[in-house]
Amino acid sequence: MAVSATFAVVHPSSEPASEILYRYYVDVVRRFHGREASDIEVGGAMLDEPSDDLVGESGVFVVAYLGSDLAACGGARFVSDDIAELTRVFVDVRARGNGVGASMVEFVEECVRESHRTTVRLDTRADLIEARGLYSKLGYHEVPAFNADPYAEVWLEKKLL
Repeated sequence: MAVSATFAVVHPSSEPASEILYRYYVDVVRRFHGREASDIEVGGAMLDEPSDDLVGESGVFVVAYLGSDLAACGGARFVSDDIAELTRVFVDVRARGNGVGASMVEFVEECVRESHRTTVRLDTRADLIEARGLYSKLGYHEVPAFNADPYAEVWLEKKLL
């Protein structure tokens, strides 16, 4: 059952962005190591993969609220005049299973359309089955590798209409 979320484009260093990105990295590090993540590991991941370029001419960062609760985030990095890379898509565990992830991706895609880019691509890990299912449902299809990210195992792309 889908619920209605409220979306806001925010600066990646803003308070809501920092809060949801911290949760995102806790989840990423936990899944990668198969155990709880330490603050040091999460902080290191945030430094290794900054989000500060997801603003202005180089990208966009979006947060979602369910009521007053910060529930999700997503962003797009503008890599060329035609291409944006979907990144930082995350739904807090307490908000999963209700359509917020799909709504987030669709909102970010609309931001990409407004930037006049025609293609959205992303990379992900093979073990992120739920995310891959969501992307497939939203029209993304596998393409050859377009980067050498050491954590990427699957590359996806979607042409925007």
